[in-house]
Amino acid sequence: MFNMKFSMFSGTRELEQKIDEMHDKVLESSLYFKEAFEIYLKEKRSQNYRRASKKIKNIEAKADDLRREIESRLYIHNLIPDLRADVLQLVENIDKVINEFDEVAHKFYIEQPEIPEKYQAKFRTLVTQVCECAENMVICSRAFFRDFATVRDYSRKVYFAEHESDKTWASLKQDVFDSDMELAHKIQLSSLIGEVADVADKAEDCVDAVLIFTIKRDI
Repeated sequence: MFNMKFSMFSGTRELEQKIDEMHDKVLESSLYFKEAFEIYLKEKRSQNYRRASKKIKNIEAKADDLRREIESRLYIHNLIPDLRADVLQLVENIDKVINEFDEVAHKFYIEQPEIPEKYQAKFRTLVTQVCECAENMVICSRAFFRDFATVRDYSRKVYFAEHESDKTWASLKQDVFDSDMELAHKIQLSSLIGEVADVADKAEDCVDAVLIFTIKRDI
C-alpha cells in the first residue's frame, strides 16, 4: 500500500498549476505568520506588524480566488470526475489552514494582547510547531497527486508536530492560569494560545482526509 508514484493530472496541467499555487499559499502564510509574530513580540501593533498582517490577508484573499477557480474548472470542464469530490474537499481543507493563519494574525492586531516576556519563548515554540505542521501538510497533500508513498511519510511528520504543539499548548495555558495576572488577561491569552494551536489541528484534519483519499485510490 502507498507505493505508487504517478501523476493524476494527465491533460489537466492548468488545474495542477492552480492546486500547486494553493499549496504555495499555505507556505507563504506560514512564513509571514512567523514573521508577524516576531514583529508583534518586539513592537506590538506597529506599522510593521500591520504590514505583515496585511500580507497574510492578501494571501488569504488570493487563496479564496484560487479555490473558486479550481472548483469552477472541476465542474464546468468536467475534469477528473472520479476524483472531483476528494479534490474539492482537499482544497477546502487547505483553504481552512490559510484562513486560520489570517484570523489569528488579525486577532493579535485587534486585541493587542500583552504577552509577558517569561511566556514568549514557549509561545515562539508553539508558533514554530504549528507552522511546521502546516508546512509538512503541504508536502503530504502534494504527494497525494504524485507519490502515494510520500503521503504516509509526511503524514507522520504532521501528526508528530501536532502532538508536540498540543503539549506546548497545554503547558503554556497552565503557565498562564497559574500566574498572578488578572483573570481577563488570562482568558485573553488562553484564547489566543488556543487559536494558534488550531492551525495545527486544521492541518492534521487535512492530512486525515488525504490518507483516506489515498487509501481509496490505492485499493
